[in-house]
Amino acid sequence: MAPQDAAPAKTKSSEAKRQGEPAKDTVTTADQTIAMVGARVRALRSRQGLTLKDVSDRTGVSVSMLSMLERGVATASVGTLVSVASALGVHMYDLFDHPATAEVSPLTLLEDQTVVRTSEGTTRRVAHHDVLAGLELAVNTYDVGGASGPVATHHDGREFGVLISGSLTVELEGEEHVLRPGDVIAYSSSRPHRIMNSGAESAVAVWVNLDSD
Repeated sequence: MAPQDAAPAKTKSSEAKRQGEPAKDTVTTADQTIAMVGARVRALRSRQGLTLKDVSDRTGVSVSMLSMLERGVATASVGTLVSVASALGVHMYDLFDHPATAEVSPLTLLEDQTVVRTSEGTTRRVAHHDVLAGLELAVNTYDVGGASGPVATHHDGREFGVLISGSLTVELEGEEHVLRPGDVIAYSSSRPHRIMNSGAESAVAVWVNLDSD
C-alpha cells in the first residue's frame, strides 16, 4: 500500500497483480487520508461516550492536538496515532482504509501493508495485524533526528522492539536507553515513552504492540 501521507498514488489489488487482470485504480490524497483518520477517531470516541479530555488523560496527548486531529487540520505522529488508537480500543491499523480481501490469507504482500509517514521523520509499515491475538507487528524507519512524536505518550498494552540497523534512544519515564543493532527492549506501554534517532544514519526497527500488558 502506498504511504498514507505521500503524494497521491494509484494501487491495484494483489490478486489482479498476480493474475495480470485489470483492477480499478484508486487515488487517495494526503488531505483525504488525514480527514478520514480524524473522522474515524471522532466516531470511535463519540461511540464510547468519551470526551477529548478523557482521551488526553489516557494518552498524554493534548486536547488541542486531539481536536485538530479529529477535524483533519493536522497530521499526527506515529506515537500519537498508536496511543489514541489504543485508548479507543483499536490498533493504529484500524484507523486507515485497507484493500478488501475475499478470504483471510496467512500471507500479507508487501504492497498490501499499510505505510504511514509523519512529519516527525518516522515511517511505520504495519506488516501484520491480528485482531484475535491483539497484536500489531510493524517495521519502523526513523530518519536522522526523527522520533515517534514530539512528546512522550502512553497507552494500554505492552511493546517489544528489536533494532535492525542504526541506533535509537528509547525514553521511558525520563530515563534514556540506547539501542544498537540486535538490541531488544520490552516495556509496558502504560509507561510514558518516546523513541528517537539521534544517530548519524537512519534507523530501522521491528516493533510489536500487544493489547494486554
